[in-house]
Amino acid sequence: MPNTGKPWYRILYIQVLIGVALGILTGVFFPEIGKSVKPLGDAFVKLVKMMIAPIIFCTVVHGIASMSDMRKLGRVGFKTLLYFEVVSTFALIIGLVVVNILKPGVGFNIDPASLDSSLTRGYAEKANSHSMVDFIMNIIPTTIFSPFFNGDLLQVLFISIMTAFAITCMGERARPILEVIDTGSKVFFNLMNIVVKFAPIGAFGAMGFTIANYGLSALGKLLELMIGFYITSALFVFIVLGFISWMMGFSILRYLSYIKEELLLVLGTSSSETALPGMMEKSIKLGCSKSTVGLVIPSGYSFNLDGTNIYLCMAAIFLAQATNTPLDLRQQITLLLVAMISSKGSSGVTGAGFITLAATLATIPSIPVASLSLLVGIDRFMSECRAITNLIGNGVATVVISRWEGELTKEQLNECLQK
Repeated sequence: MPNTGKPWYRILYIQVLIGVALGILTGVFFPEIGKSVKPLGDAFVKLVKMMIAPIIFCTVVHGIASMSDMRKLGRVGFKTLLYFEVVSTFALIIGLVVVNILKPGVGFNIDPASLDSSLTRGYAEKANSHSMVDFIMNIIPTTIFSPFFNGDLLQVLFISIMTAFAITCMGERARPILEVIDTGSKVFFNLMNIVVKFAPIGAFGAMGFTIANYGLSALGKLLELMIGFYITSALFVFIVLGFISWMMGFSILRYLSYIKEELLLVLGTSSSETALPGMMEKSIKLGCSKSTVGLVIPSGYSFNLDGTNIYLCMAAIFLAQATNTPLDLRQQITLLLVAMISSKGSSGVTGAGFITLAATLATIPSIPVASLSLLVGIDRFMSECRAITNLIGNGVATVVISRWEGELTKEQLNECLQK
């Protein structure tokens, strides 16, 4: 354990670990109490999400408007989207390969007619409107202020970029505005530091409710799928992202140690959004520019969901196996392409991956949508792995783009990671 100068019980990630452990014990041995502490987790998530929009707005606007070279914005945007698509495709392929090797659904022999479709009707209804056109149209907010009320990350990013361009056109007259925005950014980050101190309580409430409501018995026969998903996500992080990190001159293990507080926060709350402000702040401390951080991380929450991509492929093929629905190679490739599109716009909020899965299944009629009910009991446990993998993927992407842009050297990066 690094020497931080603090007593061990005052270190945040240890406090979060204790909160998670107490939540699990409470959910197992005192389930009624576990169910009653759900508001603690919900309140913490709401507090964090309250801060996300202004932090993204201030970071993106100040970062882009301070650029002297506007061509850099287009260059960074192109590199970011290219990186996202390549790495996301790798995630989908890995999920497809592993689930075909492990075959966790083979032998279930589930009769779709025996499944309770009412458990998944709500997800299926939401999935019906989950199209690419709807996704693109939703990027444009109803009003300039509405993104700050509904918390849509892409809408906030859209407004931030538009505002940054408007300020850039003002020339020297924009300097006082930029100073105000920079000061506002510091205020919101300080507020976030205060909110994060309540992370252990939030983790306790969220984990206590999860275990009490679904129970360890919810894993049951689906444990093989869960283990396969966790193993696949770990392989993706340590092999694919590990190789990318090595190519960029840093260790994936050191990076994971650097963001351990954020990882534990996601583990406790099952939402990667709770760690977004902390990831942005730590990326800037590493040496990544504000403009790069402001573009890559928020957009990554819609375009670079590696954990969600792995889940979509594995879960869809698992349901086909469990219901004895034959899928040839062409259908599986079609499923991969559909998942590549439907995953866009799925945020780090708990349950979004389940809705996206319903949207993906809707395009493969041979897989009964009612089979989603098989996953209802374990989706919360799967959501944690999805969110953690998404978080790591977006963090590594930010460092990679910054390295490509020459914003930080290998020596600077490793020096910061060793602190």
